[in-house]
Amino acid sequence: MDRNILRACREDPRCTSTDIQVSVTSPNVPMPSKRTIKRRLQVAGLHGRRPVKKPLSDESKFNLFGTDGIQWIRRPIGSRYAPQYQCPTVKHGDGSVMVWGCISDTSMGPLKRIGHVANWFRRRRVDLLEWPSQSPDFNPIEHMWEELKRRLKGVRASNANQKFAQLEAAWKSIPMTVVQTLLDSMPRRCQAVIDAKGYPTKY
Repeated sequence: MDRNILRACREDPRCTSTDIQVSVTSPNVPMPSKRTIKRRLQVAGLHGRRPVKKPLSDESKFNLFGTDGIQWIRRPIGSRYAPQYQCPTVKHGDGSVMVWGCISDTSMGPLKRIGHVANWFRRRRVDLLEWPSQSPDFNPIEHMWEELKRRLKGVRASNANQKFAQLEAAWKSIPMTVVQTLLDSMPRRCQAVIDAKGYPTKY
């Protein structure tokens, strides 16, 4: 039974204890409780954790109400950045605002509300670098989006226009020292990607 429980979890790290309970039960085998399954997985070093998200480029989605929900996986200690334990990010959905922004070592560009990203760039004749979809990049602006979300944590909006106004105000309130700290980390980011041979890093 232990082997079957571990096999089910390793084949699909996102399966729940209920899923495992169903998969390991047969007519001739008594059904283990969900508590027993969780305990056996913990003994084997497979603890419930939130998956790392694969990073994108320089646009982001902000929900009007709450989040897209929390997903959990079970993984061994020390395997946080292993590809099989990551959760791909999805940049679309109802009740949200898509924004685009840019930073440099001297200033922060204005936050722009956008619809379809590729069309927005095309209309403005912006030349883009070739960039594989969902590639593990080390663009520091990803941390700017996290900073923006922290500043608006718990702040609700009744519509998309109000949400964008909140985002715009919060973006303008971020000091340049935050940007400079992120840019100063680029040598460490590059070395981390080299050391990880292109796989995701803690950045």
